Amino acid sequence: MSFKIIGTGMAHPALAVTNSDLSKYVDTSDEWISSRTGIKSRFISTGESMLDLSVSAAKTAVCNSGLDAGDLDLIICTTMQGDYVTPSLACLIQRELGAACPAFDINAACSGFIFALDVAAAYFDAGRAENILIVSVEMMSKYLDWNDRATCVLFGDGAGAAVLAKGAGLRAIKITAKGDDELLFIPGNTGNSPFAGKEHKEQYVHMTGSEVFKFAVSAMIRDITDVLAAAGIGTDKVKKVIPHQANLRIIRSAAEKLNLRDDQLVLGIDRYGNTSSASIPILLSELFETRELESGDIVVLSAFGGGLTTGACVIEI
Repeated sequence: MSFKIIGTGMAHPALAVTNSDLSKYVDTSDEWISSRTGIKSRFISTGESMLDLSVSAAKTAVCNSGLDAGDLDLIICTTMQGDYVTPSLACLIQRELGAACPAFDINAACSGFIFALDVAAAYFDAGRAENILIVSVEMMSKYLDWNDRATCVLFGDGAGAAVLAKGAGLRAIKITAKGDDELLFIPGNTGNSPFAGKEHKEQYVHMTGSEVFKFAVSAMIRDITDVLAAAGIGTDKVKKVIPHQANLRIIRSAAEKLNLRDDQLVLGIDRYGNTSSASIPILLSELFETRELESGDIVVLSAFGGGLTTGACVIEI
């Protein structure tokens, strides 16, 4: 017994910020950004909270599932940090939905949605849940140095959600972690303790782009190969591949090695930028909304991010 996806939803802030818009603030251009990343635009919060985005995506997913909030047995929120250190964002989502189930956050950076699927599968297999809501939400605009053109052009804000029920849709799943605080990290809030004695670092995204690129390409190739082998299917049987939307060159490089066709790849990086753990469920929601997926279709998800973490899975719709 694993799960099936019975409802999805997504949300993003109202403001779309183009590459040309960013060129007014940092030394960059549409050509410089799009040629290196594939990004043309992204959504940036101008006042929407993470809870606002989460609840909007969650309500749509629950509505599309045909369930009521009272039918949920668990809410998992994936985020690097919600609006508060505590309470968790999942608990606030529970309150706003009117649910009465346990709720907690997990942080696996950009791989968070696949990590949450793995946790959900364990709950279903243990007989501890009938219906689970996963909400992945990130507001990366809070963690960017808007004077650094190498990072501020990459990220966007958004949320994606999925409701899972008992079923046999999960064909294979793999998650990994390799502790690393050098290639990609965001320093924590150090407070003002007079006893700390540590140098304060700005709470911005720090990334060694070239090394992250190599890690991401190799991880995507390895993980997709492994889960397809575990599921006993070839790439020719896959309807869609939804990769984490970090960089178009990463996706293209891995896809070429995996012999994936262009029509199999689901891309949204041009419109959303990198929305971290929200990137995959946002695009999954779009596929359900446009009815591009039918019962029996095979979908592969693949992600990589800070931690360093990776994840991939094969799902039958």
